[in-house]
Amino acid sequence: MRIHLILNLFRPDAVQAAHQAVKMLRARNIVTGADRESAHALEIEAVPSEHLADCDLMITFGGDGTLLTAAHLCSAKGTPILGVYYGRFGFVTQCFPEDLGPAISTFVDGSALIEERLMLKTELRRGQTIVASLHSLNEAVVQRAATARMLTFDVDVNGTKLARYPSDGVMVATPTGSTAYNLSAGGPIVDPRLDALVLTAIMPHTLASRPLILSADARIDIRVEARGDAVLSCDGQSRLHLLSGDSIRITQSERKTRLVTVDPDDFFTKISNKFRWSEGPLSE
Repeated sequence: MRIHLILNLFRPDAVQAAHQAVKMLRARNIVTGADRESAHALEIEAVPSEHLADCDLMITFGGDGTLLTAAHLCSAKGTPILGVYYGRFGFVTQCFPEDLGPAISTFVDGSALIEERLMLKTELRRGQTIVASLHSLNEAVVQRAATARMLTFDVDVNGTKLARYPSDGVMVATPTGSTAYNLSAGGPIVDPRLDALVLTAIMPHTLASRPLILSADARIDIRVEARGDAVLSCDGQSRLHLLSGDSIRITQSERKTRLVTVDPDDFFTKISNKFRWSEGPLSE
């Protein structure tokens, strides 16, 4: 068995935990590897980025951003990911450090639960040509550039004109990404196990704008008014500038992110604790 690691090198506690994990994996005769920077820190085999997903399991040590990096690497090949939590929010990572040993044991003996999370496919279209096709776990965002004024975004769903949003941008999020940028933009929290798409305008200049939850098989087309500088970003890991006349098409991706699940109800525990929903009203 081969297990690869990705870690947040800016978190000393994550690096230390990864060192302990390597010792544990070696004791089980499991071959380990990591990206070049992580491999140097852990003194293990360095694996080229194009081959990091060529393993039985990917383990990440960090927050949701570290897991997103793994998702971009692993989704095409379906490599499962175990996210060990060392971050601020941790809505996607499930495994706490003390759970790592048992989680690896359940994976090795074949009894681990694996959730498949919906992903987005975003196509940048220039005339009849698709100039870029991107896959994302959290969201795809079309928004004004930092120095541009507010723009107007035309949105069609399944070929039907839905809305014109005068706003800073338009976002399509997955249920997994509903607790990320979508939440900050005022979008709804969605159970990540659902198959759905969430459409949210970013800082809309209209009182009529409301987030919209769509069927997972919806086709969303976004166009930006001819004047203005706009960019396309997917999971914050890619940033493409749009030209006048460009359009964006967002659909459900054929890819899935496969996450090793430690607690099936982990999501509800997290939102209850982080938002303090279970504490009740404050006493006088």
